[in-house]
Amino acid sequence: MESIWQKSVKLPAFLHLQGDLRTDVAIIGGGITGILTAYFLQKSGVDCILLEKGTICQGTTSGTTAKITYQHGLCYHSLLKKEGKDVAQCYWNANVLALKQYEALCADVDCDFERKDQYVYTIDDRKVLEEEAAALTALGCDYTLCPTPTLPFSTAGAIRIPHQAQFHPLKWIAAIAKDLPIYEHTFVNAVQGNTVLTEYGKITANAVIIATHFPFINRHGSYFLKLYQHRSYVLALKNAQNVEGMFVDHSPLGLSFRNYQDLLLLGGGSHRTGKQGGNWSELRHDAKLYYPESTECCHWAVQDCMSLDGRPYIGKYSSATEQLYTATGFHKWGMTGSMVAAQLLCDLVQGKENPYASVFSPSRSMLKPQLFLNGIESVINLLRFTTRRCPHLGCALQWNRAEHSWDCPCHGSRLDENGGVLDNPANRK
Repeated sequence: MESIWQKSVKLPAFLHLQGDLRTDVAIIGGGITGILTAYFLQKSGVDCILLEKGTICQGTTSGTTAKITYQHGLCYHSLLKKEGKDVAQCYWNANVLALKQYEALCADVDCDFERKDQYVYTIDDRKVLEEEAAALTALGCDYTLCPTPTLPFSTAGAIRIPHQAQFHPLKWIAAIAKDLPIYEHTFVNAVQGNTVLTEYGKITANAVIIATHFPFINRHGSYFLKLYQHRSYVLALKNAQNVEGMFVDHSPLGLSFRNYQDLLLLGGGSHRTGKQGGNWSELRHDAKLYYPESTECCHWAVQDCMSLDGRPYIGKYSSATEQLYTATGFHKWGMTGSMVAAQLLCDLVQGKENPYASVFSPSRSMLKPQLFLNGIESVINLLRFTTRRCPHLGCALQWNRAEHSWDCPCHGSRLDENGGVLDNPANRK
């Protein structure tokens, strides 16, 4: 079940840690967030070490559809209404800067970077588009309210943001990661203060960054309440269509579209991890309906951390931890989110001010409706009797027939049939 990115590139390989080392910053997690953070730290002259328990970029990063955009669904109306113009403008500005950084860093790398317009469409609710359009106008953003003639079904329209981008994420990472101080196959057993303990030695650092998708230290930050996880599915189709842009439905249960070379990447089938969802069977039904002449060349799934309010958590792990940082909760927009995170974390560990720190602070208010829903889900599955329990916090596991895994509805851990961890926050070899 490899993605087209995994099938078409060979990533650099790294040795495991051998012995004890000292560094300025220890980064735990070898996805795009950890690698970008190491890249910017190295460029800033800061000594760092990145530890990855397996091989780099084999989790969420390898499953992304790699849309680089600051249009994150219909988020700006909600941000303006709930958080005010300052927060909405800062969120926009941070993600605009992230896209510019990608353009600059991809300029000299053969990674299929290309500019594309990004569309968020709705099947039947024109009002949500008009509300988002008003928000974008208030923020001074360039957009068009338009039809969607290249989609294979009728819609109520879309909001188009011009001059966004898409690329081959692993080709790009292969280029920027090759000279970084990375140790693969180095499982972190514990973090004690500023010391990272592994099976092959320890790392003593001035600062530690947890970039493991879902933060695995439970005693700080309450991430087991602030996050839940969502699974999405992708088909790569031959003989389908050039949709001439990147498209997402404003509904979390809708379809997404983008092309890569002669393939159409069709995404959807989404559901909360541990719950029932459409998965690939729903996508295959849609592919047969809309593209009856197409053939499937590969399929894969990806898992995303969802925050309480739609904004990532980037910064100090908690208000009670000094020199411990994290980045998580990208809400399915991990390309720009990881770039924002890397630059913000690079500033924070150096004691520099960053204009976006408060917008993404993990210590912001937790009093959101999603907190109640997460709590209810945890209580139900903690009390539900089953012999299969998650090693993270003991919730009952659900069997995922489509992927042949045991999934946790509470926090999104996934285990294989023999109990091996596929997705964290469960943290064991």
